[in-house]
Amino acid sequence: MTNWIDKGVTSVQTVFDFTQNLIDPSIKLGVTGLSRSGKTVFITSLIYHLLNRQNLPFFEPHASGRIVKAYLQPHPNDLLPRFDYEGNLAKLTATAPSWPEGTRFISQLRLTIEYRTDQFPQRLLGTRTQHIDIIDYPGEWLLDLQLLDKDYAAWCQDAFDYARSDHITKQGNAWLETTNQINPDLPADEGQAKQISDVFTSFLQTARTSAHDLPTIPPGRFLMPGDLKGSPALTFAPLKLADGQIQPDSMAALMQRRYEAYKEQIVRPFYRKFFTLLDRQIVLVDVLSVLNAGHQHVEHLQANLSQILNSFNPGQSHWLSSIWNKKIDRLVFAATKADHLHHHNHDQLQDLLSHLTQAAINQAKMQGADVKVQALASLQTTKEVTVEKQGQSYNALQGTPVKGEIFQGQTFDGKTPILIFPGDLPDNSRQMIETGKNIPHIDIINFAPPAQDKEQTSLLPHIRLDRALNMLIGDKLT
Repeated sequence: MTNWIDKGVTSVQTVFDFTQNLIDPSIKLGVTGLSRSGKTVFITSLIYHLLNRQNLPFFEPHASGRIVKAYLQPHPNDLLPRFDYEGNLAKLTATAPSWPEGTRFISQLRLTIEYRTDQFPQRLLGTRTQHIDIIDYPGEWLLDLQLLDKDYAAWCQDAFDYARSDHITKQGNAWLETTNQINPDLPADEGQAKQISDVFTSFLQTARTSAHDLPTIPPGRFLMPGDLKGSPALTFAPLKLADGQIQPDSMAALMQRRYEAYKEQIVRPFYRKFFTLLDRQIVLVDVLSVLNAGHQHVEHLQANLSQILNSFNPGQSHWLSSIWNKKIDRLVFAATKADHLHHHNHDQLQDLLSHLTQAAINQAKMQGADVKVQALASLQTTKEVTVEKQGQSYNALQGTPVKGEIFQGQTFDGKTPILIFPGDLPDNSRQMIETGKNIPHIDIINFAPPAQDKEQTSLLPHIRLDRALNMLIGDKLT
């Protein structure tokens, strides 16, 4: 019954959206990725380059001269926070540039492009207008969508299995010990509920930060609560259930009720209001950090990427589907931080992400969606240099680590540039993923945004941002 209600509500929203698009064409572009994958910088750089139309040789509408102008407009949904483009740009382009804060809640921005079409007879009517509604949301929230088809007992079992896995056991011990002391059949106690919920949340946070902010398990809002921080809606946790039985008015009953309320009052509305209306989607992935964390984390990321795509509705878009069942007809998986490798390794980085997402890509293509995997850097923080040593030439990177960054025993002041040899990715990433052997270590440093160079043609140099942009919206500007 709930699924039918969801489909009914979604259909009504889709029909309304289709009607609006007939009058005022817009593309809803979703931007997501797990923590520190570069969502905020990606959106800021994308908007900057569209507004200024610089350094976009592979964005076909710009390269062909069809774009007349681009500008920001108030977003039609006044209930959502606005993406702080101006504030983020100011931080990235300051005299002493710094990184803006990452995505912590959903936000949006509307960018409007006026362009000349190649299509006849529309080109006789002058310029056309296309709105790009950019919707930014934490990737951790995507992982919650899998809970919609999972009951409390199944979620509890998933959590305990995760805590006992080899690569996470150390972080899970404190939570497991606390949970062992809880009798789920005793009467519900609010103080005890908060205590076990706090310990569970701490476990999830520790598990992630101990491995370079890698994904854990849902609920994602335990890690990225947004405006729900401190809310009773997040005061629940897994308990050990005897044969899945839950006694009335017990602690387990309280946890189960709040788990179901979380799904119905938080996760499902997010799915209905935003997720089902997306036209295009880009998923940013920090592959290099996962690779350094080890093979088990690589496998965990691979599973999470498949789960994320299962939450989408990919497929071929046409006018009928636009009315009743909107599809995400173009999807980009982007391996970020390409500037942390020499360009000779960019194909390998792209190939690595392709193998991690192969199952998801095949599924989306079977349903008619176009899918692209791209290695990119929304803001290039390094320069490639060649170092001569003992008659040999070596490829190196030069950049300035952020203040307080520690590398090889040295703490940096945020001003001193360094040269590094980050390492190389293997040519056969499929074999590496399947066997878990010969996984290389890549030296990853938190570089500061580059100081502005008077000779630069663009304030925000990038790597392949224009290619991703062309895949996501280029066809809508023909």
